[in-house]
Amino acid sequence: MYISLDLSFNKIRHIQNVSALTKLKNIYFIQNKISVIENLDSLTELTNLELGGNHIRVIEGLDKLVKLEQLWLGKNKIRQLGGFDTLANLTILSIQSNRIVKLENLGGLINLEELYISHNGIQKIEGLENNKKLRVLDVSNNRIEKVENLSHLTDLEELWASYNQIDSFENIIEGLSENKKIATVYFEGNPVQKNNAQSYRLKLKLAFPSLIQIDATYIRQS
Repeated sequence: MYISLDLSFNKIRHIQNVSALTKLKNIYFIQNKISVIENLDSLTELTNLELGGNHIRVIEGLDKLVKLEQLWLGKNKIRQLGGFDTLANLTILSIQSNRIVKLENLGGLINLEELYISHNGIQKIEGLENNKKLRVLDVSNNRIEKVENLSHLTDLEELWASYNQIDSFENIIEGLSENKKIATVYFEGNPVQKNNAQSYRLKLKLAFPSLIQIDATYIRQS
């Protein structure tokens, strides 16, 4: 009985001939030439699906994978978030390096704990109203100007927002004022860091006593 299938780093164009492997829990199709998510309906025991580095444009074909806990879709050609309506058990969604411009259609992911959506074209933090279990949010390398719409994420521990367009300490302090568990923040590469190189770390440390890491550097505990 196979529970894992790894066909990464090949030249596979279609997902096929897997429907009989109904006990599979893990599938890895990293770095192939797959353009459509298909032929997975019978794999209802699947908990981990890795499709990074393919040619996928649309998130589809996942409706029957109700036990899925981890979905990896980085480095594809996806333009819009969606197709998650039945994935209430998903805890990790990684969809970095695509062509997404809006955070949307995530309402059904009520158990989501980690969202990695760096290197896209997102302009605003929004659409996370139902994702109240989020602990890690990575929105680095987007076009975000403000830290906002995070106050309800009371379990948030890590915010990665490097290389955006955030330019105000006041906005950061206000935007994270209700996130009492915040322990790690990344704001390097934003105007707020580049224009305040000398005081940047100290201001963040004073504003958020719970922090243990700012960018790649741990805070020395006194």
